[in-house]
Amino acid sequence: MDNKRAIELEIIANRIRKDALTAVYSASAGHPGGSLSIADVLAVLYFEVMNVDPKNPSNPDRDRFVLSKGHAAPALYGVLAERGYFPVEDMPTFRKIGSYLQGHPDMKGVPGVDMSTGSVGQGICAANGMALAAKIDKKDYRVYTILGDGELEEGQVWEAAMYAPHYKLDNLTAFVDFNGLQIDGDIAEVMSPLPIDKKFEAFGWNVMVVDAHDIIKLYDAICEAKTVKGKPTMIILKSIKGKGVSFMENNPAWHGSAPNEEQYNQAITELDAQIKELEVQLNG
Repeated sequence: MDNKRAIELEIIANRIRKDALTAVYSASAGHPGGSLSIADVLAVLYFEVMNVDPKNPSNPDRDRFVLSKGHAAPALYGVLAERGYFPVEDMPTFRKIGSYLQGHPDMKGVPGVDMSTGSVGQGICAANGMALAAKIDKKDYRVYTILGDGELEEGQVWEAAMYAPHYKLDNLTAFVDFNGLQIDGDIAEVMSPLPIDKKFEAFGWNVMVVDAHDIIKLYDAICEAKTVKGKPTMIILKSIKGKGVSFMENNPAWHGSAPNEEQYNQAITELDAQIKELEVQLNG
């Protein structure tokens, strides 16, 4: 990937952040912190890597994506809207009565959502099943899933961690959004899953650790995962909770809190400034 394309994807990631914040602000509820931290990887997956078509969201040969940390639905909806699955103008209906944009992903109501998630730990299990189904059916599609680092406290995550290498699911790439914070604070203090890399390696995964906000390194890691045979890949994303908004970054208070009007306006202003700076680089 060249630098120009990386900048284009970074701009898309910031638009996803704006969409996510608009959704949470409009609903006066939701999870902004962990939505902002995964915007970059979603931009890379949906705009550069995954074989998907918004005009044919149910194509049986498409790549699959499962948001295991389902509370970060604002980011998933943001990338789906930017990719053309549904109008960006629908983002403010998030969590409103009658809206198809529920607080957690709903595969029956939202075009492009491959799995309904919410109860943490279940998404990676579903992703395992999808990847095994592809093997059984001799299909070439790949499966991607994102977990939260706090989600690693769920026991079924480690059942899935054992399952995927056992069935040699080399068509599965998982990500851990390792921002170090969950709703109750520092993950190391709440129920430490550390060291994440060594644990997944011990279960038989191919493991990489990547800067979650470096577009080129993200892309390279995902491409490398495609070359690995006989085992699944876990990419640990060293991320910043609340990335892109100064007063939200590294602040666990924004795990599940909505901004007020003043805070929302400040956040959008900051993201717009970043987009403008990137556009200058792109056209300079």
